[in-house]
Amino acid sequence: MNAKLVEDIANAVLYEGYMLYPYRPSSVKNRQRWNFGVVYPRAYSEMQRGADSWFMQTECIVTGSSSAKLSIKVRFLQAIARTIGELDTPVDNWPADLNGGEEPDFRIVGSLEVEGRILQTWQEAVECEIVLPPISLSDGHFSHDSSVHNFPGGREVEPVRSSINGRIVGIIVRTKEPLAAELDVIADSLSNGLHKITVRVSNATAIKNQDASRETIANRDLALKQSLLSAHTILSIDGGEFVSLIDPPASLKEIVAACKNVGTWPVLAGEAGQRDGMLSSPIILYDYPQIAPESPGDLFDGTEIDEILALRILTLSENEKQEMRHADERSRQILERTESMPVEHFMKLHGVLRGLRQADEGKQ
Repeated sequence: MNAKLVEDIANAVLYEGYMLYPYRPSSVKNRQRWNFGVVYPRAYSEMQRGADSWFMQTECIVTGSSSAKLSIKVRFLQAIARTIGELDTPVDNWPADLNGGEEPDFRIVGSLEVEGRILQTWQEAVECEIVLPPISLSDGHFSHDSSVHNFPGGREVEPVRSSINGRIVGIIVRTKEPLAAELDVIADSLSNGLHKITVRVSNATAIKNQDASRETIANRDLALKQSLLSAHTILSIDGGEFVSLIDPPASLKEIVAACKNVGTWPVLAGEAGQRDGMLSSPIILYDYPQIAPESPGDLFDGTEIDEILALRILTLSENEKQEMRHADERSRQILERTESMPVEHFMKLHGVLRGLRQADEGKQ
């Protein structure tokens, strides 16, 4: 399996919709975050009567000998709440021990400008992954493995100092809630050399404020802090091959049709023709998806055309660009990359012709 090619596609999936044009927190489309691959806490899901799922399930078919080994990796984002605080009275130093020391008085604000630097309350994310040990496939054998993986919460404070006198005038507080993800993997031997693989990713987090009102438990913003975001699964096989769920051989169509995928869809990934890698994505893809080589970098919208988005970014007003620049490190990189893009690179984005072939003689 071409690991880099698969990882490039998986990263595009991981950050799909992370922040959309015009890449500003004040934009309506960016006020409701995380719309793909969200695995919610079960209590929240049940409050929504299952409309927002608390699990994600991948089922696919693999052929291989009894010595074949299956590898599974699950990736997702963990939300980080970024809050801005303004100190009532600037201080020279912040308490070294935040747990034991007394913090100076501050008030939470939506945004704070410090000598041209705009700090905004926003949501960030950290990448998380679960890598399981290789699983051996054996003919005539049914195996079921279950494991729980914990991701800790925490609180970090970043002091913001004035460049004029060096005093601390504000703080950036980043908090994340603890998460627990449960993985169930089933390898079911259907016949000699044919196996059905099931990977179920569940949110096993005990939702915060479980004893609070129903309105609190049902709050989406609170639930997202304890959700698996942009979750997807990468599978690889050594000594076997995956069967395409989009274009299976005629002899396996009924078996493939019986696969039940929930909140995700597995496609062959890697170099065209290879069958040792599969990406199970919350976004519908085709077999062997690729990132266009002309693409200069992430835009968090794989369904859009890079040229259109780049030109739109250049038309933003200076105030809009200022907000974009200070909203998020990733949005700042998009702006700087677009503004510094050479003209010849823009020309490459305008269009490309691939796959020329000679027309059959005698056909119009």
